[in-house]
Amino acid sequence: MNIILLSGGSGKRLWPLSNDIRSKQFIKIFKTADGYESMVQRVYRQIKEVDADASVTIATSKTQVSSIHNQLGNSVGVCVEPCRRDTFPAIALATAYLHDVKGVGLDEAVVVCPVDPYVNNDYFAALRTLSELAGQGNANLSLMGIEPTYPSEKYGYIIPQSADAVSPVKTFKEKPDAATAEKYIAQGALWNGGVFAYKLRYVLDKAHELIDFTDYKDLFDKYETLKKISFDYAVVENESQIQVMRFAGQWKDMGTWNTLTEAMEEPSIGKAMLNDTCQNVHVLNELDVPVLCMGLKDVVVSASPEGILVSDKEQSSYIKPYVDSIHQQIMFAEKSWGSFRVLDVEDASMTIKITLTPGHGMNYHSHENRDEVWTVISGTGHAILDGVRRDVKAGDILTMPAGCRHTVFADSELKIIEVQLGPAISVEDKQKYPLPQA
Repeated sequence: MNIILLSGGSGKRLWPLSNDIRSKQFIKIFKTADGYESMVQRVYRQIKEVDADASVTIATSKTQVSSIHNQLGNSVGVCVEPCRRDTFPAIALATAYLHDVKGVGLDEAVVVCPVDPYVNNDYFAALRTLSELAGQGNANLSLMGIEPTYPSEKYGYIIPQSADAVSPVKTFKEKPDAATAEKYIAQGALWNGGVFAYKLRYVLDKAHELIDFTDYKDLFDKYETLKKISFDYAVVENESQIQVMRFAGQWKDMGTWNTLTEAMEEPSIGKAMLNDTCQNVHVLNELDVPVLCMGLKDVVVSASPEGILVSDKEQSSYIKPYVDSIHQQIMFAEKSWGSFRVLDVEDASMTIKITLTPGHGMNYHSHENRDEVWTVISGTGHAILDGVRRDVKAGDILTMPAGCRHTVFADSELKIIEVQLGPAISVEDKQKYPLPQA
């Protein structure tokens, strides 16, 4: 099974745990035997449990690549969008990537689905069936329609021609009001969960019809010039040979704090205390200070280096315009080598706590406009400063003046306090170099 997982969004509806780098699918809230996993880790694990040989490619923006590799490792395929151009260009690019880079044949089936549904393994078993339907070639597009559990205003609707398990599609309806949704459901309508399958040749041909390009690399190079358009508008609404397969299993869109907390197995994550008078209260705390809740009802509390949210659960759905008005430094991010957390920001300095995972290291780089001082607080590893290797351990202090080329590698988990000093501290002030040969 060839699967493209669409991983986009800035995650503003789940502020303050999400930001422009750390979208909702990377927040670790689902309890496992070993701790917690994120939406993308859960989905990837479930795919492999259902089909160990599944080929997974994540279509995403470049800001999310480090988080993907941090959480899933380097074996997962990643198709990087140079910029955001909506779902049709993203799917066209990923399809060309499958063909030209991964060698997927033109007549092989491809399944596309969001990266963040909250589902059980039967959903991925259904994806495998959907892939088989697409491979049979009875329709150009095969959609999964979710059996609705209530008249939702959040989803579009697919109206099938019949009540069969697989049916031709009669029509599509945009997101309705609740009363209209009830009428659609009475007609046998299904939620459109953004899940569909096709033979690779079909979408590749559609891409060539609408975009002038030769291959994956050419499309990648032209990507910034492409029109922003959704796959639904560009392809689905213009396709007559289309069928829908019903799915009646559990399916939730984890798009708001309200729906996210419904999936939590316990009332709190992190340092939190709730007294006996709290009802339907959830706390997610990433700070190293305790949160105490007393006498609250139907409330979500979320605390991170980005900020603190205290909200009625129903009102939390309306967070986005308020978060849009917040402009600040990214305070936490996962990287392919580990993570960093900003501890303090001043006019001419910034203090960061860096955690490197064993066996990983940073790029070899320098900064033009700032000095850096590293204090190793735990772990072991080695640094390279202007080509000179030095073993490091807890208590060591390293100073890198502006222009010094430097990196550090972790043997065990390595934690470092980094102090940046300079009049113009910026994430853009970074020059990368090839690592010196030993």
